[in-house]
Amino acid sequence: MRTCIGCRKQGKRSELIRLVAEGGGSPVVLVDERRRMAGRGAWLHPSSSCLTLASKRRAFARALAGASEATAVERYLATVIPPADTHHVEAGKPSKSESGLEN
Repeated sequence: MRTCIGCRKQGKRSELIRLVAEGGGSPVVLVDERRRMAGRGAWLHPSSSCLTLASKRRAFARALAGASEATAVERYLATVIPPADTHHVEAGKPSKSESGLEN
């Protein structure tokens, strides 16, 4: 079990992505897709909400020795998360009628 640095919930290793810091003075956060890169790692759910929480809480800097540049993580998540995944509405069942009035 690993803990997501964004939402602080535990999850299986296979459910989370591993992040590592690379660089000198101001390390850059990289996604360790194979989960084998050297160094200390941090774990994050592959969701934009957990990324936002981690950035807001400054969790990258705490977990990865001062790392703050997480654009590589943002780019990775943009390719993994489908844009329509923001709402969990069943197909064919709108959450609200078009007129806004109940039947």
